[in-house]
Amino acid sequence: MTDIDSLFDHDGPLARTVRGYAPRPAQQQMAVRVDAAIAARETCVVEAGTGTGKTFAYLVPALLSGRKVIVSTATKTLQEQLFRRDLPTVAGALGMPVAVALLKGRANYLCWHRLALAQESARFSAAATDSRLTEIGEWARVTRTGEISEIGTISEASSLWPRITSTAENCLGQRCDDYQRCFVVEARREAMEADIVIVNHHLLLADMALREEGFASLLPGADAVIVDEAHQFPDIAMEFFGIAAGSRQLLRLVEDSTAEGLKLLGGGRLDEDLAAVEKAVRNARLALNNWTGRRDWREIAQAAPAIGEVGERLESLASTLDGLGEGSPGIAACARRAAKMAARWSDIEKEEEVDGLRWVDIARNGFTLNLTPLDIAGNLQEFFDARPCAWIFTSATLAVGKDFDFYKRRIGIGAADELQLESPFDFKQRSLLYLPAGMPDPASREYTRAVVEQALPLLVAGNGGAFLLFTSHRALREAAEILRTATAGKNDWPILVQGEAPRERLLNRFREHGNAVLLGTSSFWQGVDVRGDALRLVVIDKLPFSPPDEPVTRARIEALRREGGNPFREHQLPEAALNLKQGVGRLIRDVTDTGVAMLCDPRLSSRAYGRLFLSSLPPMPRTTDCDEAAGFLAADRQCNEAVL
Repeated sequence: MTDIDSLFDHDGPLARTVRGYAPRPAQQQMAVRVDAAIAARETCVVEAGTGTGKTFAYLVPALLSGRKVIVSTATKTLQEQLFRRDLPTVAGALGMPVAVALLKGRANYLCWHRLALAQESARFSAAATDSRLTEIGEWARVTRTGEISEIGTISEASSLWPRITSTAENCLGQRCDDYQRCFVVEARREAMEADIVIVNHHLLLADMALREEGFASLLPGADAVIVDEAHQFPDIAMEFFGIAAGSRQLLRLVEDSTAEGLKLLGGGRLDEDLAAVEKAVRNARLALNNWTGRRDWREIAQAAPAIGEVGERLESLASTLDGLGEGSPGIAACARRAAKMAARWSDIEKEEEVDGLRWVDIARNGFTLNLTPLDIAGNLQEFFDARPCAWIFTSATLAVGKDFDFYKRRIGIGAADELQLESPFDFKQRSLLYLPAGMPDPASREYTRAVVEQALPLLVAGNGGAFLLFTSHRALREAAEILRTATAGKNDWPILVQGEAPRERLLNRFREHGNAVLLGTSSFWQGVDVRGDALRLVVIDKLPFSPPDEPVTRARIEALRREGGNPFREHQLPEAALNLKQGVGRLIRDVTDTGVAMLCDPRLSSRAYGRLFLSSLPPMPRTTDCDEAAGFLAADRQCNEAVL
């Protein structure tokens, strides 16, 4: 059957085999355009509103094409969903057996060599052997994939995993004694042989760097690349094309070099150099104690000597390791890492004009030096031009209003087939956009208090079930304190605050309670899917403009001004519009969902650019009347209680 439309009809194979499937015109339309792009090896950009069914819309033509297709996502969650649920479902419905491979980054696979090193180090340690190492050793003997997610008893955030997984820097490649049974090698072999390969954006971009010894590249053999969750692709690309070197990497190098050095007779100069690097790193962190967060390099000039000392100690360590590396692949790999890191450190430290922004990210327990390119469009254009296959970019948020130009400029593509599909959900009947009247200026000291006070009647009417999303951690903390004080002893809503527990645990608790109130910042604006009655209200405090004093934003503004551009119109405004679209998109995630989106920022009504923000949102009825918004929530709550 070659007619794409018929596959999505009410009597087509999907309807006959997929439980709950219903034809959606937008899904059919997207499938036709994706099919045409794959056939013609063209570029296609598709914004598909929530509920369009974009996954099936690109998987069906991908499978029917009979070509090698790479699907790239931003999150492990979607990777797993595609591999374990969506692809088997679609392939089964079409009656098309297909070879599928799920390829993750190295950090997701056990490394035999590094496991042996960790076990060896534990033998020489005065502390008792870590029981988790014993558990992992037993699992290693039976696992087929080596994916660390198989061990559910050890958190993926555990500090143990970096010790027993590899990175591109510390991998020994074909020099490794365990190369033939390497889990990463086996995963890539399967990917090379598969018809459909599921990767993430980092791996997709790193494909050009996968030509390490013994590792083949995937993209030259691909006929089409589908980039899902494409709204995250530009930021991930900016990170990829930049240079970073941090204290955590350096201390891990020290740890690995120490472990490899246990095989040598005596420590001598190596021990001295390792101790010197470790001391220099800690001194540099102390020198940065006056600052926190992201800082322009110029701001932390007083700490430059201490940072420079780290580079000098790194060079000395690299020289020592190089002299010891003959006959020891592990030491040789550490020598290459040290040399590469020293070169990276030097590039970021250089005082002469550099093509990009130099900045430092300072955390409580460490720091990272960064050199970030301000414009990655050229890099990405070269990347795409070198891989002449079909490129499909899709997400629920790519257009500003009806315009894709901002997104296309960011990723360096010119002519492309463009398609914007509205969500099939009934926003006009099932949602309400509330713009509270009388809000103070967003810069006012009392603004966050006003946000909470305006939200309280809606929280009462809906009995919780809300996300309160903020554009800063300061506002988040202040709002949490105000809300807890205002509701103490009056309401039984569990109040969940970002930072007080891991993100996934907060979301699970939110879903379980059904009447919780969750306060979060940027990490909750996107990639969060809460369906059903648990989420009935989304409150957003301000328009999500990037802080103008944030180093990367400030540098980009300065660069656009130098070029004679308008930073606000060309970058800040469209970026904020897309971010707001993501935040509002948390509200309606399924056909039966109902709720209110409360946007507190008065600039939506008082400034001309407010129309651009509003035109980018779904077609939701609007009100400035608190009683109407509360009534909407109360009526929906009563309806749900009656059903129950």
